[in-house]
Amino acid sequence: MINLKSTLQYIQSKANNLSQSLAYSVFLMYYAWKNTDTPAWAKQIILGSIAYLLAPIDGIPDLTPFIGFTDDLSILSLSLIAIKFYVHDEVKSKAKEAMRRHFKTVDIKSIEDIEGKL
Repeated sequence: MINLKSTLQYIQSKANNLSQSLAYSVFLMYYAWKNTDTPAWAKQIILGSIAYLLAPIDGIPDLTPFIGFTDDLSILSLSLIAIKFYVHDEVKSKAKEAMRRHFKTVDIKSIEDIEGKL
């Protein structure tokens, strides 16, 4: 038999992990964009992926339960891979600090998953 409370807690934890992965990706992009060593082509990739995230119309509507932000996270992940040489330790440190400021508890696994792809 399905336990409704544990099922809802599981769904909430998955949504929290997704939102933290999305937030950490955005912070990495932001701090890489602010870095003066990041070339113009990489900054254009960053701006394009952030614009996609903020666009009201995209591949999978963001209001779609559970999967609405998966296309956004995919675009951000691919963009991070494209600019990974400019996501150095200083950028990661600033992004982690931003995570600590914006979330009560930071899901370290979400951060490690994103960094593992770089």
